[in-house]
Amino acid sequence: MCDYSLHHVKSRPAKVGDQLTTRYFGFGTRGFSASEDENTAVCVLPGTELSFRQEVRCVRMWPWSKSVIDYMTAIFRQINQHDRMAHHDALEFPNGRIVLLTHLEEGQQAAVLQLPATAAGIRAPQWQAPVSGLIPSEMSNT
Repeated sequence: MCDYSLHHVKSRPAKVGDQLTTRYFGFGTRGFSASEDENTAVCVLPGTELSFRQEVRCVRMWPWSKSVIDYMTAIFRQINQHDRMAHHDALEFPNGRIVLLTHLEEGQQAAVLQLPATAAGIRAPQWQAPVSGLIPSEMSNT
């Protein structure tokens, strides 16, 4: 998805194989831009798997904070859903760390490896309540 602060920008959905670049779109927001048009924001679905060309770098919020994340892969997430005026787009790294996309340094390149199953037209399995009234011995005789 595209963060609320990118609704004023031309956008398109992400596709497998897309080459994306982190870009500052103004209004305090960074997001992914399309390789074919840096002014087009690419909206990524939660659960999309991304691979960066190099270890991911963040804007340093404090002089003592670490700016490099020691991973090159991440899963796109949406956080802070309860607060419509907060940034929602984030990346989850293999160690469980979640970083807002807007905190990444500009100019980093990433590829879309895989979209979530529901975006690819495959329905996720639905949870079903157990059948009531059956005794376990009756279930094994069917």
